[in-house]
Amino acid sequence: MGDAHRIGVVGLGVISRAYLDTLVGHRAVRVTAVADLDASRSAAVAAELPGVQALSVEELLSSPDVDTVLNLTVPAAHAEIALGAIGHGKHVYGEKPLAAELTDAGTVLEAAAKAAVGVGCAPDTVLGTGVQTARAAVQAGAVGRPLFASAVMITPGHERWHPHPDFYYTAGGGPLLDMGPYYLSALVHLLGPVRAVIGASSRLRTERVIGSGPRAGERIPVEVDSHVSGVLEHEGGVLTTITTSFDGVATTAAPIEVHGERGTLTVPDPNNFDGEVRLLELGEGEKGWRTLSPSAGYVGAARGVGLLDFVTADGLRAPRASGELALHVLETMTALLRSSAEGRRIELSTSVERPVQVPLTPPQEWR
Repeated sequence: MGDAHRIGVVGLGVISRAYLDTLVGHRAVRVTAVADLDASRSAAVAAELPGVQALSVEELLSSPDVDTVLNLTVPAAHAEIALGAIGHGKHVYGEKPLAAELTDAGTVLEAAAKAAVGVGCAPDTVLGTGVQTARAAVQAGAVGRPLFASAVMITPGHERWHPHPDFYYTAGGGPLLDMGPYYLSALVHLLGPVRAVIGASSRLRTERVIGSGPRAGERIPVEVDSHVSGVLEHEGGVLTTITTSFDGVATTAAPIEVHGERGTLTVPDPNNFDGEVRLLELGEGEKGWRTLSPSAGYVGAARGVGLLDFVTADGLRAPRASGELALHVLETMTALLRSSAEGRRIELSTSVERPVQVPLTPPQEWR
């Protein structure tokens, strides 16, 4: 493969540790620099990692020792950092969403195309054995012709555990933009792209209380809708009902279910890489649900596998966690919010090819 691909990390919040655990020491990549608005934080992280420099954000974006910028900033800064990286001729791979605003996301992809650099974007959880095994089952006809699906994400809100949850309740946040990318990316893998949506949403609380960390007990404002529901019309005709909420306590619903002419498939939480895929076939009710053995996906995957998939694609195939998929997912989400605000069905302007399925790949082949 030649020299290891050089990675510079911008944004050293909670999620950065999961990425670094996967990337540091990997044979295909080398983390060369880190940056954060808090210089003491970047210095502390660099001190733990031999050969890694602590730089300012601008220094990292322009560094000749960085090939790809890993953008782990808050959603409101995603586009700015991505464009800065692209402007210096860097590839960029970011946390979801691709940008807080759809127009900014489009600008990022346009700039990357002009600069002949690549754009990748989380989530990469959908590349694990959970969603990929479910996809393999659907494609193999396990449920027959898919007819409809459901996707459900209900939680009381991330302020219970996150020490600095403000961004979850400002522009670019909310349950749909925060958690929706996992579910929608999974649904595109399972059922293909979306052509139109109908949405409804609500915001019944104006503030939240931080439950942990140094700011525990502090009240923060809620500036976005905290419950979003809708219907997705997939290009193939399948209808998916989706609910994402920071307002509920819990749910017994499966994260995703795919219903077809011959069976129903339950898909594990797409925020995780693995989990049980279960199938109930028509006429087999007495035998009950059957758990499918993993048949596709990166086995034992962790945050950062999408970046590894991105930098090793090498022109032979499109990266699976691509900017194009992230743009389509973002338009789907923003269209749901627009539909809720305007009270009408909205057709999407983007589409995307379903990423190539991940074959069953043992840890020693991707780690």
